Amino acid sequence: MAVTIEDLYRNYGVLADAKDNLSQHKDAYQVILDGVKGGPKEKRLAAQFIPKFFSSFPELADAAINAQLDLCEDEDVSIRRQAIKELPRFATGENILRVADILTQLLQTDDTAEFNQVNAALISIFKIDAKGTLGGLFSQILQGEDIVRERAIKFLSTKLKSLPEDVMTKEVEEYVFTETKKVMEDVTGEEFVLLMRVVSGLRVLQTVNGRQQLVELVVDQAFLEQALNPADPDTVDRLLQCTRQALPLFSKNVHSTRFVTYFCEHVLPNLSVLTSPVAELDIQLEVLKLLAEMSPFCGDMEKLEANLNMLFTKLLEFMPLPPEEVENGENSASEEPKLQFSYVECLLYGFHQLGKKLPDFLLDKVDPERLKDFKIRLQYFARGLQVYIRQLRVALQGKTGDALKTEENKIKVVALKITNNINVLIKDLFHNPPSYKSTVTLSWKPVQKSEALAPKRPSSEEMGSGGGTKKQIPPQPRRDARQIYNPPSGKYSASIGNFSYGENSVRKHRSNTPGTQNGDVCRISMTKVG
Repeated sequence: MAVTIEDLYRNYGVLADAKDNLSQHKDAYQVILDGVKGGPKEKRLAAQFIPKFFSSFPELADAAINAQLDLCEDEDVSIRRQAIKELPRFATGENILRVADILTQLLQTDDTAEFNQVNAALISIFKIDAKGTLGGLFSQILQGEDIVRERAIKFLSTKLKSLPEDVMTKEVEEYVFTETKKVMEDVTGEEFVLLMRVVSGLRVLQTVNGRQQLVELVVDQAFLEQALNPADPDTVDRLLQCTRQALPLFSKNVHSTRFVTYFCEHVLPNLSVLTSPVAELDIQLEVLKLLAEMSPFCGDMEKLEANLNMLFTKLLEFMPLPPEEVENGENSASEEPKLQFSYVECLLYGFHQLGKKLPDFLLDKVDPERLKDFKIRLQYFARGLQVYIRQLRVALQGKTGDALKTEENKIKVVALKITNNINVLIKDLFHNPPSYKSTVTLSWKPVQKSEALAPKRPSSEEMGSGGGTKKQIPPQPRRDARQIYNPPSGKYSASIGNFSYGENSVRKHRSNTPGTQNGDVCRISMTKVG
């Protein structure tokens, strides 16, 4: 005979009045458990009554949890929500792991309100027993269905950071790290990024030793002991993802040496044949940017001279020789060399950083003819650079506020930052002996908000008007070496206008590669500079 609403209320009353003698009314509690077999009204009442007296009948614990679980899987969404809302009341003692496991499985629901209810229930049992709750979550991540695994990882990546310290104790955080390492043995790229977000936020790892452990975790994923297959987009993507995750961890005490070494030995030699995992991504520039960002944190390197030589070789490839001239002084070539500023900034910066570790490289380790060739290329590049810098300053002069926020001017400001950086680094290399003392901020890196957003217009006194003594204008590269616009890929587009400065003309040429990320790669073609 089916249990009715009246049966449920009558037996609820029996249990409520029993007080200290609850255990003697097992039959009354069984009637409430049987309520899950009734109609919608009976089920909603049972969902509320079952957890209320759950702790008083340990011998019926399994039956009670199973009954509540049946309600969590009911066809009526309102009954499911009520049952899920009450599930945390079962999370006591040994039951915590089972309840966490059930709630984790329930994350697969597509009903938004129900999904939010499951999230709230998981958070509430975290505060009862964090380690037990994590046990249920990680159990499903390791053994559950794909949709459950995906949502459980996303739950961890978004919710753990909001839990207070009295919940996320040192012991709990260490457990998270231990279990995450197990999951990391077989993950997708997206899962890897989310799990790194989880462990990177753990307070227990915010030490030098902790960050070093995180780097080791990334190294294991990056397969740095294997040679790179440049034709495999998945292999390239894995390296990019791992390097991006490792970058924020590097410091003067946590070195990037293994990554920098791998890039010099395996990536740079294959730079031109790398297969991009994303059609819109300029893979060469992306790789060079990562190498540049890592280079300041490189420690002692076994094959420093060989790696410096590889960087030097690549730099030469992107720094063209000046065109030959015929007898009348005109260029013999029909097209001027293209100056690829974005690539040169990265390579020059990386060479400058590693060069500090072997300052006599250019003097003692490079063949004199090769060094002479390098200086010719540097000089040609520097002369073209000065023309372009002047034109950009003229274009931006006097512009402030909203005028600098237009796409065209944002692009010009980034171009100015890139060219100023290159200018500073080239000046260092022109010293005799070469110097490695100057510091620049890479063009795509953020700077302090307090810095000015536009080049300062020289005053009449600075320009030397009147008969007074001229006031020396501070060196422009230092003043303009600041980030104003931060494009995701660190490139500037060919949409910069064609400026003319005297008889020199600087023009932009789009890359032959279609659809590169955030605009095509800038190519600069110059007439003779003299």
